[in-house]
Amino acid sequence: MTETVGKRLEVGERSKEIVELEGRHMAPGLQSFALYAGLAMARGEGSRLFDADGNSYIDFIAGIAVGSVGHCHPHYVKALQEQAAKLTFGSFTTEVRAKFLNLLGSVTPEGLTRIQLFSGGAEAVEAAFRLAKSVTKKFEFVGYSGAFHGKTGGVLPLLWGDFKDGLGPFVPGTYSAPYAYCYRCPLHLTYPDCGLACAEETRRVIRNQTGGAVAAIIVEPMQGTAGNVIPPPGFLPAIRAIAQESGALFIADEMITGFGRTGRFWGVDHDGVVPDVMTCGKGIGGGFPLAAVVSTEALTKAKPFANPSGSSSSYGGNPLASAAGLAALEIIVGENLVANSERVGAAMLAKLRAMQERHRIIGDVRGRGLLLGIELVQDRRTKELVSKDFTKALFQECLRRGLVAMVYSPVIRLNPPLNITEETALEGLEIFDEALGAVAKEWKLA
Repeated sequence: MTETVGKRLEVGERSKEIVELEGRHMAPGLQSFALYAGLAMARGEGSRLFDADGNSYIDFIAGIAVGSVGHCHPHYVKALQEQAAKLTFGSFTTEVRAKFLNLLGSVTPEGLTRIQLFSGGAEAVEAAFRLAKSVTKKFEFVGYSGAFHGKTGGVLPLLWGDFKDGLGPFVPGTYSAPYAYCYRCPLHLTYPDCGLACAEETRRVIRNQTGGAVAAIIVEPMQGTAGNVIPPPGFLPAIRAIAQESGALFIADEMITGFGRTGRFWGVDHDGVVPDVMTCGKGIGGGFPLAAVVSTEALTKAKPFANPSGSSSSYGGNPLASAAGLAALEIIVGENLVANSERVGAAMLAKLRAMQERHRIIGDVRGRGLLLGIELVQDRRTKELVSKDFTKALFQECLRRGLVAMVYSPVIRLNPPLNITEETALEGLEIFDEALGAVAKEWKLA
């Protein structure tokens, strides 16, 4: 297959055939980028994807931050191949799971040494809620505007935006406070003069809206689905303190921020915060469905969570999942991908800020490590977002130039694999830069 990055690409006949074949039975609701692209991918290598017609694309999505070690890393492939020939399912103790848990336990925040494994993020978050209820004997939960913790019934009421439209009624006893989204402050204040007023709003929500039975406050150290939103320094420590004041557990949802995504091993590391409970996933399995709840020995002893089968999952921690998790973590640690995330992310952020100087429709640029966010606006003063039609056109233009990225929304998220090279990362941004200029000119927004 021939790489065609930089050339004008079109959806090939083989892709069309495969998409049509799948479409005969695939139900609606696939991820937006897959629907909009209309491509059938055949293989991946490192930070590049190849479609069924041989066209090559730089991957700035990584399965929405799932592909921590890129596509088909040799060590990862070998580990899965070998395990698939031995044992693939079941909850019995295996050497591969024992090794995975011990390696994971060596990199978790201080004191968080007990781990339970699951197959998906929402499953892990709901398990964390059960743990919080078991420990505190309370039943209410506080989350944040812009939150995303999965789409299952127990977390659905804490989601923001249109994810839950038409899906009520919701589980009672769940409340939302404003997240520290400084570019679009929900309180219309300015940091640092605001004094972290959003944290004080959390106190008000607990005092005025709850029944005084808050089991946990759950917060993403940096919000992914909301647009890779980076809160200011001090926000997480303030929420941690409020949880302690309320007799509630502090749950850090590290699904997207964990395993080096933000240039530190964990998102909470930027503020030196140690949560009571941490949920993690996505990058943990390098692409394999895997997630975890991590907490202390004392807390995980609480019943009914600690009862036999009280916190288990049929798929969680199966031998194949454990092999994937062990291989991914060995690569992340062995190849120092946390440092690579910090270094390459800083280079990307610098280039994006230079682009912001040249493109008036770039209203905001933000990021930590390889968790980068961009907002496209019609007017920097009003911060009115560009239309979805504009960004869909931008998405197609990027595809034609050899880049797959979540640019189909005015609030853009860039999450390339953690082992992307600086050269490839900057090449991808060059494609984005050129595509943005072309579409903005066509739409008279240049």
